[in-house]
Amino acid sequence: MNNLRGVYTIWYRDLIRFWHDKIRMVGSLAMPFLFLFVFARGLSASMMPVGSGTDFTQFMFPGVIGMAVLIGSFMGGVSVVWDREFGFLKEVLVAPISRASVAVGKTLGAATIALLQGSLILSFAPLVGVSLSVQTVLMVLPLMFLLAASMGSFGVLMATRIRTIEAFYAVTQMLMFPMVFLSGAFFPLRGLPGWMNVLMKINPATYGITPIRQVILGASPESPFGITLFGHTMSLWNNVAVLAVFGVIATLLAIWSFTNQEQFSMAF
Repeated sequence: MNNLRGVYTIWYRDLIRFWHDKIRMVGSLAMPFLFLFVFARGLSASMMPVGSGTDFTQFMFPGVIGMAVLIGSFMGGVSVVWDREFGFLKEVLVAPISRASVAVGKTLGAATIALLQGSLILSFAPLVGVSLSVQTVLMVLPLMFLLAASMGSFGVLMATRIRTIEAFYAVTQMLMFPMVFLSGAFFPLRGLPGWMNVLMKINPATYGITPIRQVILGASPESPFGITLFGHTMSLWNNVAVLAVFGVIATLLAIWSFTNQEQFSMAF
């Protein structure tokens, strides 16, 4: 019971901190807004339709949602570094709860915040000509949460090994933006150079953004939006399974890293 209460408390604290940080709330929408209404709109006139009559802005819409979820959840790990620098993490680690509860609470906090950010972008659908039914929304929200939880656990894992906020931002930018651009968020997965094709298929974010796009745009796995792995066309559930496995592994590693905070240290 103490462990469940610990998970809830850590999750709730991160949500409260986000809610009271209005600049962070507004700033989290700035980059998705620029990509969707400036970058995509600016290029749509010169881009061919993607798939069956889908214009470039509509194609990018799910990718921008995925980008917002990925960045929002990954950056959730900064709270771990912040708490370490100001001594709060030390108090948490000596509390009568398991360190697995700390890792899970931080991951769920980051995932929930990222889901809220992605949901706000999802509400822009009518502005880009994307029609969403209630069924579509109910299908895409769990996919967004899975992506958020998987990337959030990875962000928490990185944060447990980093000692300063400045180093965390440097490392996350080095990892986040390649993951976003090599996930198929901004261009189709078919017809790419061989080296890029390999990088996209080993990128876990690809398996989160692809099903989000397929559900929002109503595309089949065989469409240009799908992934072909070892000659097999990945279904939506195949993508979900790959991302879920990555998320479980990242969560277990984050728990292990919290458990071994005193035995191991590595500063960037």
